[in-house]
Amino acid sequence: AEGTTSNAIMDPLVEFLREAGLEFDQKDSAVRLLVNGKNGKLSFFGHALEASEQLLLYSICPVNALEPKFSEMAEYITRANYGLSIGNFEMDYGDGEIRYKTSIDVEGDRLVPNQVKQLVLQNFSTMDRYLPGIMKVLYSDVSPADAIQEVEGQQNPTDDC
Repeated sequence: AEGTTSNAIMDPLVEFLREAGLEFDQKDSAVRLLVNGKNGKLSFFGHALEASEQLLLYSICPVNALEPKFSEMAEYITRANYGLSIGNFEMDYGDGEIRYKTSIDVEGDRLVPNQVKQLVLQNFSTMDRYLPGIMKVLYSDVSPADAIQEVEGQQNPTDDC
């Protein structure tokens, strides 16, 4: 079975999740788990692309945007993405799924659990940080700009440039 062979991309992810004491389901080159954040429960999905030597990690929002809110949510995640140095938000215009992605390409190199740890923690914490703003945009009349300002505070990360 593919899941029992050594996978240079998947093995460090599995090792980190085990060391962190997280319960997860693994099937072949993918893992799934639930994560309790400060602001909500997130689904997490990790996928190892062994052939292209890439690891993709996703935190998935617990609710999907409904079509009437797609435009506002697209604005919110665009505003959120603008100041992020690692990863990005995405929204599926088919079903409204909102997720945060971190990834790494290790072609010609070796992935180690500490690299995975940083990507996973960045992934969890960013989705959890922006989740209250997502909920405000989806379920109230708060504008995307105001929701981002509440999440990020008054400081603009590019003010120092």
